[in-house]
Amino acid sequence: MKREQLAGGDLTPPNRFTLDYIPPQGPVADLVTTFYHFRCDDPLVRDIQPAAVGHLSLFPYGVGRMTLPQGGHDASHGVNLLTPFAQAVPFEVDGPFHAIGAALSPLGWAALTGLNAQDHANRLYAAADWLPPAITETGERLCAAYRQGTMDAGAIAAELGQVILAHARLPRPKHLELMAQTGRWLASGLLPDVDDLYAASKFSRRQTQRLVQQYFGLSPVALRRKYRALRAGGMLSQPTLAPEEEAALAEAFYDQPHMIREIRHFVGRTPARLGDPDSPYLNELIASKNLREIYR
Repeated sequence: MKREQLAGGDLTPPNRFTLDYIPPQGPVADLVTTFYHFRCDDPLVRDIQPAAVGHLSLFPYGVGRMTLPQGGHDASHGVNLLTPFAQAVPFEVDGPFHAIGAALSPLGWAALTGLNAQDHANRLYAAADWLPPAITETGERLCAAYRQGTMDAGAIAAELGQVILAHARLPRPKHLELMAQTGRWLASGLLPDVDDLYAASKFSRRQTQRLVQQYFGLSPVALRRKYRALRAGGMLSQPTLAPEEEAALAEAFYDQPHMIREIRHFVGRTPARLGDPDSPYLNELIASKNLREIYR
């Protein structure tokens, strides 16, 4: 099968990537779904980032750009703030490309940045433009230590967790409750009833929609659509599907072409590519452990 392509050429063969996950420990686990360490030593790296939560990510090696859904590109930096994305987007990096970062839960995004997730969606920012200077200073020091070989990815992830905790400012309690309710609602099924979320909320329907957009980046209907595709992609990336999973997929999508279009839009691959054993980067990113904000 022909590989998906960017405008600039074929995607980098997936077996060229190495991706390790570092589970968050202690209080930072409420703010970070996972830490990660990505490496590819090719001179040019091209791939697709699935629709994602926000990231605080260090690039000790590699300079690149991300293609934006609205057109144009954002350039990478040594210390990056990747905002929540509403669809899969392509990126390319002049390698070697190494990244160490934290995938932020919706709570982590809100507490660390204070930014409206919808207003700032689909961007790759310089962290220095939006976060306290101490975060960028720490990130630059950690990048230098990585290049010098004096700190490994585990130690860097631990220090990233400390700096995130030091600068996190939690939203008000009622907002925290709504965020938790939204996570439980998303986890309740592939296509949960939107009215169930509004019924559980202590806010009006309009306020609930506005707050979900603020913290998750999308309206409840659009958010449900995004996570349906991500969860379907994760299910289809497994070697086999249980009969109840097959039935759930059939019920959640109008038909198979609809499912394929949705997965391609949010995951960046067609279902035929999802089970590719030589695609560790994609398969890890859409695994259920990395959608932990809806499995808690």
